[in-house]
Amino acid sequence: MFDSVRGRATVVAVTLTAVVAGACAVLAWLLVTSQLRDEATGQADATAQRVAVLVREEVPGRPIAVRPGESDLVQIVDGDGTVLNATARLQGEPPLSGERPVSPEIRVASTVCPADTGECRQLIGYQVRHSAYGKPVMVYAAAPLPMLAYGPSLAVLLLAQFLLTLLIVANRTWATIGLTLRPVEEIRERMADITTTVDLARRVPVPPTGGEIQRLAETVNDTLHRLENATERERRFVSDASHDLRNPIAGLMTRLEVLVGEPDGTDWRDQARAALHGAEHLHAIVDDLLELARLDAGSVQPTRPIDLHDLVTAELGRRDWRVAVEPVLEEGVMVTGSPVRLARVLNNLLANADRHAATRVGVLLTTDPGAGQAVIEITDDGSGIAPADRERVFERFARLPEGRRLDSGGTGLGLPIALEIARAHHGTLSLADSPAGARFVLRLPLSAPSAAAPETRPGDQAGT
Repeated sequence: MFDSVRGRATVVAVTLTAVVAGACAVLAWLLVTSQLRDEATGQADATAQRVAVLVREEVPGRPIAVRPGESDLVQIVDGDGTVLNATARLQGEPPLSGERPVSPEIRVASTVCPADTGECRQLIGYQVRHSAYGKPVMVYAAAPLPMLAYGPSLAVLLLAQFLLTLLIVANRTWATIGLTLRPVEEIRERMADITTTVDLARRVPVPPTGGEIQRLAETVNDTLHRLENATERERRFVSDASHDLRNPIAGLMTRLEVLVGEPDGTDWRDQARAALHGAEHLHAIVDDLLELARLDAGSVQPTRPIDLHDLVTAELGRRDWRVAVEPVLEEGVMVTGSPVRLARVLNNLLANADRHAATRVGVLLTTDPGAGQAVIEITDDGSGIAPADRERVFERFARLPEGRRLDSGGTGLGLPIALEIARAHHGTLSLADSPAGARFVLRLPLSAPSAAAPETRPGDQAGT
């Protein structure tokens, strides 16, 4: 019980209720008993005062007459303890009390519980030093106390109410917390079933209660959706990787088998070159797969401030271009990242543009001060990419027909790797609208010095 939220919440609620209800019960007991005693004391005091005033002037008739609302327990007692007069109810009874006030006081007050009556009384006595009896006398008046004022009945009643309150609070808290946590238990059971069956297409129930439990269920379902997509992506990845690796391995093995079967003295250089080309293709696929695995695992490479002008210029000069290149590069554009990985992004994008361009490739480096981003746009004047295929080109091993025609040895991993590297640098890579050909837009967060720099000038042109 104490290991569950339900049990602990119930214990806490009952404990707090016990403290509050206990304090209220004690306060109620004090208030009730005090009120009952005050009422009895007031009645006895008023009766004793009236009779004491009367005794100063005259000897009351026998028995002593009382008025409506006054106590009928009144005695007049002399200094020797002799009852001189009393009300009808106390005729022949012994003195109510032998208490005498200590000078200069004239009043006594106490609670007496005579054994023969079985009840307690609130007693008030006034000393009359100069009475009509010719000697000092005591006028006693008593008012019976209700049983609640001195017996255990009030305490028992309050204790019963206290225990009943705790029982009700415990029951309602246990039931309410159980009802509140029932959706959580359903979520747990469904998650256990999903774990057992490994059926990621299933979802946990979402209670329409609002608040934290509904958001928990929605978050769990979103996590399951992402996990399902990731698992499906990994399955496709393994399937595609197996397919793409099978062809170069099969080709390599065929060429090697041919070489082994050739008679001695055969010129095997052409076959060896073909086998080497197949091995290089296989190496490229494995290298791309390893890079994707590192990116998926979130591996971190050393980062430092990078001047994108210098990086883009270096990558432009490293290639043997098939078409003309028209760069417009802004200076002083600084980002923070891995030079190796950002160079790979640029190399993949530039290689893709050079492969598909008809006559020219455009490279634009600028900044977007409002967004705090560096922007690299790489365009070509080729046939372009249809809007329906703009997301597909970033899928792993996805190759459009034109790509297969222009580069039969490609792996289909260049653009997916570029996208993952951009995301790892908290940036984006997307295909944007273009009048002709394709336009890839890479956005990266500016580093602090560049982001704080004044507005930049129009880009300087650099040629290749």
